[in-house]
Amino acid sequence: MLAQAVIHSISRIVEKAQVGVVERNSVTPGGWYRRVLSLSWPVILANLTVPLVGIADIAVVGRLPDSSYMGGVAVGAASFSAFYWIFGFLRMVTTGLVAQSYGAKQIDEVVAVGVRSGVIAVGIGALFVALSVPIYQLTANIFDASALVEAKAANYFFVRIWGAPALLMHFVELGVLFGLQRMRAVLAVTLGFHGLNAALDVLFVYGFGLGVGGVALGTAISEWSAALLGGYLVVKALGELGWFFQRTVGLGNRSKLRSLGGLSGNMMLRTLFVQIPFLGVTALGARMGDLVLAANLLLMQYFYLMSYTLDGFAQAAESLAGEAFGANDRFGLRAITKYSTICGAGLAIVIAGCYGAFMPWMIDAMTDLSDVRRTAREFAPWIVCMPLVAIWAFQMDGIYIGTTQMRSLRNNMFVALVSYLTIAVWAVPTLGNHGMWLALTGFMMVRSATLLLGYPRIERQIPINGEPNV
Repeated sequence: MLAQAVIHSISRIVEKAQVGVVERNSVTPGGWYRRVLSLSWPVILANLTVPLVGIADIAVVGRLPDSSYMGGVAVGAASFSAFYWIFGFLRMVTTGLVAQSYGAKQIDEVVAVGVRSGVIAVGIGALFVALSVPIYQLTANIFDASALVEAKAANYFFVRIWGAPALLMHFVELGVLFGLQRMRAVLAVTLGFHGLNAALDVLFVYGFGLGVGGVALGTAISEWSAALLGGYLVVKALGELGWFFQRTVGLGNRSKLRSLGGLSGNMMLRTLFVQIPFLGVTALGARMGDLVLAANLLLMQYFYLMSYTLDGFAQAAESLAGEAFGANDRFGLRAITKYSTICGAGLAIVIAGCYGAFMPWMIDAMTDLSDVRRTAREFAPWIVCMPLVAIWAFQMDGIYIGTTQMRSLRNNMFVALVSYLTIAVWAVPTLGNHGMWLALTGFMMVRSATLLLGYPRIERQIPINGEPNV
């Protein structure tokens, strides 16, 4: 029945997309499904390009002479993923604040939020470049990979570092576009970014023989290209809303700057707590040998494929929940939470089924190294089950981010992190890499449970105006 509802809703939204109009204040279940799906499908397509390029990177280096190339990309990319995910608050906080300002019809404040976040992004990016040597030394010590892998990881890191300011600015641009519900613009810039990245990977690695450094160079060039295109699309979206470089109101407002700082700080801590378990996949795998490291890298590409796909509904929920919260619309917030989660759960079931049926082939498509294939198959069942566990965490993340509940997110992620560490301390020495995957699965389950239990507090922040229950 759920699958039929999802399929029916998708067919209806395809018809609506041709006209380009979706009811703003729909109150029927079909209307809410149309609204969620109209914003979700461009984000899902955009998000799919992110892990697909990661898969392309691995497929490119997976056919080089030995697994150390895969390990070098794994360690080098994990170094960036850790720091970039920590600073992912630049997109998420911007999305929440822009969506709420958009819901309250305060376009000048939308601009002010974007400029404030942009200044922070450029400053962090420049600092990241300036401190590149100690940052790399820190991450190298964490991963403790073999000398051969570490040499390739350093090559990757010190080339890609030059794209840092551009990518952080790109995060802010995406936050503005998400908050304004310009999902097709998000699709355009993301397709451009990752399409160029994939093409440059092939050119630099196979055409110019640059190896791991070629993968990093292609990514850095693509990050700057995306920042330029994203800036253009943001200005275009603001112009369509009637803002044409007028003087912004309250750009230096101290209370708003303090609020941005508080939200950003809590979100940075939350993201740090989320990242530690995923860093564990690489760090613990590196200590178990290059073979386990390569297998975990391969499987994590399919984790990212799953998570970025499911995040399409979560990110649509960010925009819609933020708009409803800014407009003091409790009914709308409840409806968005309900119908976006139903859509996400249906998609999670489909992904788990596809993974269960095709995972052996998917592993073989990533590498022709037989020992890596064999090791990855051993741990593949954890990835097959993950969509059914993770969907609830992803969806509630979207609701919390859109309504800027960053302190609650921080606290909930800390509880989930403690559960991860507790399981890992026992399970990894006992079960090896299976123990690592068990700890990661437990982390996702606790994360989901704490966010679901805390949701009613968000609704209570909105005054009741006599709206009906959903």
